[in-house]
Amino acid sequence: MHSELKKLLPLKTLLGSKGWVEDTNIIEPHLIEERGLYKGKSDLLLKPINTNEVSNILKLCNEHNIKIVPQGGRTGLCGGTIPSDTGLEVMLSLERMNKINDFNEENFTITVEAGCILGNIQDKAEKKNLLFPLSLASEGSCTIGGNLSTNAGGINVLRYGMARDLVLGIEVVLADGQIWNNLTGLRKDNRGYDLKQLFIGSEGTLGIITKAVLKLFPSPSNIETALFAVPNTQAAVELLGLARSVSTDLLNAYELISRLGLEMVLKNIPNTKDPIKDKYKWYVLLEFSSSSKNSMRAQMETLFEMALKKNIVCDGVIAESSQQRKELWVLRDGLNEAQKPEGGSIKHDVSIPINNVSKFINNATIQVEKFVPDSRVVAFGHIGDGNIHFNISQPIKSNKSEFLEKWESVNKIVFNIVNDLNGSFSAEHGIGKLKREELKLYNPEIEVSLMRSIKNTFDPKNILNPGKVL
Repeated sequence: MHSELKKLLPLKTLLGSKGWVEDTNIIEPHLIEERGLYKGKSDLLLKPINTNEVSNILKLCNEHNIKIVPQGGRTGLCGGTIPSDTGLEVMLSLERMNKINDFNEENFTITVEAGCILGNIQDKAEKKNLLFPLSLASEGSCTIGGNLSTNAGGINVLRYGMARDLVLGIEVVLADGQIWNNLTGLRKDNRGYDLKQLFIGSEGTLGIITKAVLKLFPSPSNIETALFAVPNTQAAVELLGLARSVSTDLLNAYELISRLGLEMVLKNIPNTKDPIKDKYKWYVLLEFSSSSKNSMRAQMETLFEMALKKNIVCDGVIAESSQQRKELWVLRDGLNEAQKPEGGSIKHDVSIPINNVSKFINNATIQVEKFVPDSRVVAFGHIGDGNIHFNISQPIKSNKSEFLEKWESVNKIVFNIVNDLNGSFSAEHGIGKLKREELKLYNPEIEVSLMRSIKNTFDPKNILNPGKVL
């Protein structure tokens, strides 16, 4: 152990044998970013069991000016949970803090610890015929603390909002160890600043979220899912407005899929099949849902017929069973995994005003393909809320390393287009280490200055997740 970290030895007794890890085999996975973009160094992993232990850790770290890196499920894609390579930072995993503390059916809330796996929260709600709508591809392993710290999005943002919209109250441990208990179930509270929103999306740089009160909703009893082929991306945008109107705004998911992305899924994800006989360049996976007993099948069929007449849909299939619905969703959920066997991939998580989505995809594709001939653009994502995952797979039979060396240049091409269209270079994955320079480049100077002022106020010694976001 590094000599500086020996100042934390009093925690060994306090946390017990399960709360203190020095075994390099256990620590190693905590040092590596999921895509291998970053690898840090640390000799110590702390695993507290409750908020008081987190408080005691931060008090001691603050006293001795020891940097600390909070971790959840470690599914982030921006290096936000990876320590630096100095070996002077301590990792704090919240994985043992995974209890569901309260379930209030009358108030439609659930109170959970930060280490709860998102899928477990969904399952708990479902057993009570309720819904926690935050839904991500990594929901079987990501934790709610990480979801809140990055303000996660997912497939249901169109209907229910992002993570910050699903939180009523939080508990946070500040840099000096103080505990702020804001575990309220109030839906209306105008007592000054809404401080919780500072911590949500701050990636553990202002405080460590330890608990949260989350909103629940009636579980949908009627779900209609369809995959429609569309002639182009502008048609997909036009179909969105029609779908919202026909469904009386009960559209909860609206996902764009390119033919190239679909073919990668069919090739690389087992037990998948093309549900539409003919091949089209673009597809939309959409879903209506309602807690009413009345079926929404008629609305989906009406949408299909109206869209055909308007020539904004070429073909389609409406799921006839829950099994077919799952098969359709695998085509969307498998897109990230399907790109891995195709070699190097330069990925972007951007947000565009919906009216500019088609313009962005077309312009960015043309410019990227011009810069990297034969590159394979896989554009997909939550088109209903303007969030596009604009990924570029390396040309077939090209050199992966040489392709990935173009990362910064490709980023500049894509992000400049995003900026010109009044979009954001970060939609739902946060900033972490990966996008710090973009934050400085594209955000107004006054915004970055205000962020630094907030950081200095909450964490004057810069011990909380240093080098992330700012």
